Amino acid sequence: MIKLIPIAKLQVGMYIHDLNCAWIKHDFLRNSFLVDSEKTLQKIFALGIQEIYIDASQGMDVDDAPTLEEVNRAVDRQIDAIADRGNAPPRIVTLGEERQRARKLHVEANRIVSGMMRDIRLGKQIEIEQIEPMVEHIVDSIFRQQDALLPLAQLKNHDEYTFQHSVSVCALMTTFARAMDMTRDVIHEIAIGALLHDVGKATVPDKILNKPGKLTDEEFLQMKSHVVQSKIILENTLGISPIALTVAAQHHERYDGSGYPNQLKGKDISCYGQMSAIVDVYDAITSDRCYHKGIPPTEALRKILEWSKFHFNPDLAQVFIRALGIYPTGSLVRLESGRLAIVEEQHPDRIMLPKVRTIFHVRGHYLKPEIIDLRYSQDRIVGYESFEQWKIDPARWKN
Repeated sequence: MIKLIPIAKLQVGMYIHDLNCAWIKHDFLRNSFLVDSEKTLQKIFALGIQEIYIDASQGMDVDDAPTLEEVNRAVDRQIDAIADRGNAPPRIVTLGEERQRARKLHVEANRIVSGMMRDIRLGKQIEIEQIEPMVEHIVDSIFRQQDALLPLAQLKNHDEYTFQHSVSVCALMTTFARAMDMTRDVIHEIAIGALLHDVGKATVPDKILNKPGKLTDEEFLQMKSHVVQSKIILENTLGISPIALTVAAQHHERYDGSGYPNQLKGKDISCYGQMSAIVDVYDAITSDRCYHKGIPPTEALRKILEWSKFHFNPDLAQVFIRALGIYPTGSLVRLESGRLAIVEEQHPDRIMLPKVRTIFHVRGHYLKPEIIDLRYSQDRIVGYESFEQWKIDPARWKN
């Protein structure tokens, strides 16, 4: 009996099934636990979340609250409506033509950002002219064929997460801005801001950034300070634009005013800040970290849609989902035939019917890879899957 309740109805004696705030590095040891005291209750309220999942079989109930199944059905209806309005920009070149360029670009971008973060730690200033050509190459690649670079951006490892996340957010924000039909000049500035949005983390000690256990209150404040530090660093960077600065300064603000550092609300957050909030959360919750396992991209998009009731601009959330596809490129899906497949390429006008590469069967054996365009196939996607659950190495199939 999993139910979704307004946070105001949470009481001592209820059992939390899911805190429903995957992007917040809170100081609870688990996401599921009994609310056993008023102190615990107040700590949950302080997280700034609006709704929370309870397990009525293990604690007090709320009679009129929707069940998890009812919530999922409502999200399904929204997803269907989004899929019917597929209007993502077309691909200019074939996936095969862009793939090799994207691989080289991904390696080079990670190298440059890694070096830049190292220089910031040493007290050096960012030199925009050194990163602008690489940013322009990312924008070019996304404009030509976004399905080449985006799957590579999903690949990260724990030790290099901070700068790999920055490259991923840059590619995703470029895709998002293109779907918003923004001008090429504006998209370029958005991409720079996205690449630099976390530069303030260079001032946070690694022992806090990569701490696998819960943070102390002091450590949590130091972690959150990275946004202000990013703004300070970029304000002192020659050539940074107001658009790029806004992307970085507002990526932790939330539409309902529950974000930080300034608790901005609604249209007090710029469109660029609203976009970067969505993208930052999406990339964070789909990535493996030392303190949580990433969730599949389709599940993450469903959570973005659910959270857009409060935390994100709902119109922008829907544009972002259409830009990536219901089953984003690089994700693992299950077909009606029992085959598991990697999503290879989106069809902007038919986002529920991408091109896929079958690699595995649910009976437990690998298949000879086969490319299938689901627009012309009897087979169809019946759901998304987890690479980890099937012990499939995503790096083997996305490179």
